[in-house]
Amino acid sequence: MTENYLTLLEESLQKKLQVMDEVQQYNLRQQEIFQAENVDMERFDEYVEEKGRLIEKLKSLDNGFESLYARVAEELSGNREKYREQIRRLQGLVTQVTEKSVEIQAQEARNKKLVEGFFRGARENIRQGRKASKAAYDYYKTSNKTSVVMPQFMDSKK
Repeated sequence: MTENYLTLLEESLQKKLQVMDEVQQYNLRQQEIFQAENVDMERFDEYVEEKGRLIEKLKSLDNGFESLYARVAEELSGNREKYREQIRRLQGLVTQVTEKSVEIQAQEARNKKLVEGFFRGARENIRQGRKASKAAYDYYKTSNKTSVVMPQFMDSKK
């Protein structure tokens, strides 16, 4: 029975690695979007939504792993020699999951900087546009005032 649980734990970790690979692919796609000349925000939003679904899947896998591990932890601690090979494989998979998690966090940090840079540039463009618009409006107001000559004297005779 414990061997079946260990097999399920191993499969859970392998699934988690696959999902994490998918998250990394979406991170690379997001990076490409913000490194491109024309940023496609709709596609970026799609990728964010898909990554959200993948993250929910990761949480589900984590919860399943933890509950399953809780069932077999006592048996494992008492019979480490009996399950040595499976425990070693599980430890290797946990190490891979940890390394991949660190890689994903680094990707996320890089993407965050790209996104912040994009929005900083967009805000600056808006600010420049507002300045240009205000200057054009001020010029329009000034030029309209100079073309109309207000009457200087009023003839009161009729």
